[in-house]
Amino acid sequence: MFEALSDKLTAVFNKITSRGVLSESDIDTAMREIRLALLEADVALPVVKDFIAKVKEQARGEKVVRSIQPGQMVVKIVHDELVKVLGEEAAPLNLNAVPPVCILMVGLQGSGKTTSAAKIAKRLKDKQKKKILLASLDIYRPAAQEQLAQLAAQINVASLPIVPEEKPAAITRRALDFAKKGGYDVVILDSAGRLHIDQKLMDEVVEVKKIANPAEVLLVADAMTGQDACTVAKEFSEQVGVTGLILTRIDGSARAGAALSMKMVAGVPIKFLGTGEKIDEIEEFHPDRLAGRILGQGDVVSLVEKAIENVDRQEAEKMAQKMMKGKFDLDDMLSQLRQVQKLGSIGNIIGMIPGLSKFKNQIEAAGVGDNLISRQEAIILSMTKAERRNPDIIKASRKKRIAAGSGVEVHEVNKLLKSYEQMATMMKRMGRGGGMPNPAMLKNSPLGKMLGGRGGKFPF
Repeated sequence: MFEALSDKLTAVFNKITSRGVLSESDIDTAMREIRLALLEADVALPVVKDFIAKVKEQARGEKVVRSIQPGQMVVKIVHDELVKVLGEEAAPLNLNAVPPVCILMVGLQGSGKTTSAAKIAKRLKDKQKKKILLASLDIYRPAAQEQLAQLAAQINVASLPIVPEEKPAAITRRALDFAKKGGYDVVILDSAGRLHIDQKLMDEVVEVKKIANPAEVLLVADAMTGQDACTVAKEFSEQVGVTGLILTRIDGSARAGAALSMKMVAGVPIKFLGTGEKIDEIEEFHPDRLAGRILGQGDVVSLVEKAIENVDRQEAEKMAQKMMKGKFDLDDMLSQLRQVQKLGSIGNIIGMIPGLSKFKNQIEAAGVGDNLISRQEAIILSMTKAERRNPDIIKASRKKRIAAGSGVEVHEVNKLLKSYEQMATMMKRMGRGGGMPNPAMLKNSPLGKMLGGRGGKFPF
C-alpha cells in the first residue's frame, strides 16, 4: 500500500539525509517535492497545504538547523505530522453498551460493506470470543442477503434468517429482537448501498439508525475511488453521523491518499484497513505504524502480531525441537513455506521490515514473491515421501519427473534443492549451538545476489 508515495518520499529523504548541513533552499525544495508526492497520491489539497505548512515551520527551526543530523530531524518531523493527520492514536471498536451491541455498516454499493461486516464478525469472534449475529438490510442488490448468509456460514457465525420482501426497518427490529432472545453479544447490520449518494439512501439509513441506536456507525469506503471517498465521507458524516471509517482495497491502490484525508474530512477516526480479499485480511488502524510504512521505516509490531495470530504454535515447537537435533528435511521446508503464506503477501511482509521496503520492487522483479512460494510448494508436493525425507537421492531422472509433475523447468527444481541445502546447513549449525550463521552463507542465494550481498555485506 502507498507504494508510489512511499517511493517518492524515500527519494526526497535520501537527498536531505545525505547532507551534513541543510539550507533554507534545501528545505524548500524538499517541501515542494513532498507536496507534489502527496497530491499525486490523491491526498486532498486542504490537507496537503496544512501538512506542508506545519512541517515547513518546524523544519526551519533552530533545533533542525543546528542538529548533528538535520536531515533525520526533518524525517522525524514529517513522521510526527503524518501521525497527527492520520489520527495520532488507534481507535478500537466501541463495544461498551448493554448487549447486544449494535454496529451499523454504511457506504456506497461496491465499497466492500458486506465483506467488511463478515471480516469484523470473524475478528470479534476469534479475538474477543463474542457471539455475533449478522443481518443484511440490503433488499435491493440481487442475492445481497444470501451473500452475507454464505459469508456467515464460512466464518461460523449466525446470520438472521431471510424473510422475502421485508423492509429494512422491519429487518432491523427483527434482528435486534432475535439477538436479545438468542443471547448475542454483537449484532452487525449491513445496510444497503447505492451507486451514488441520494436522499432515499440517506433517509433509509437514518431510519435504521434511529431504530437500532448503534454503538458504532462505520462508513466503508473504497481507497481506489480517491477523492470521491472523501466526498462520500463528508456526506455520510453530515447526514447520518458516522463514528468511524473502514478503508477497503488499500492493497490494490498505489495512490490511496484518501486514507490521509478522510480522518480530517469526516472528523472521525479510521478504525480498520481492508488489506486484501480474504476474510481475515483486515487490520486495526494504527496511525504511527502506517506512518512508518509510508516513510519506508517498516512496521515490526504489526508483523509480530500477524505472526502470533497465524503461526501454528505446535508446529513452531516441533520445528524448534528438530532444529535442536540439527534435523531438517523437505517436509519441514514445506511447513515453513506454508507458515510464511499465512502472514500474507510477500510484498506486505517486506514492507513491514525496516530497511527492506526500499528493495520491494527489486525483490518482486527478481521473482522472489508469492508465485515463487507457490511454485516451490508444487515442486515439493511432486516428490515422493522418501525423496522429501532424504533429498540426497534426487538425481537427474527424479528431477525431470518432479519438474514435469509440478509444471516447472528442471533448473527450478535445482534452485529449490540449493535453497534447501542452505537452510539445512543453517539448521544444523544452530542445532550444534553455533548460533545464527554468517550472512556470507547467503551471498549465493537468489535473495543475496539480488540485494548485492558480496562477502556477507548486505545493505541492511
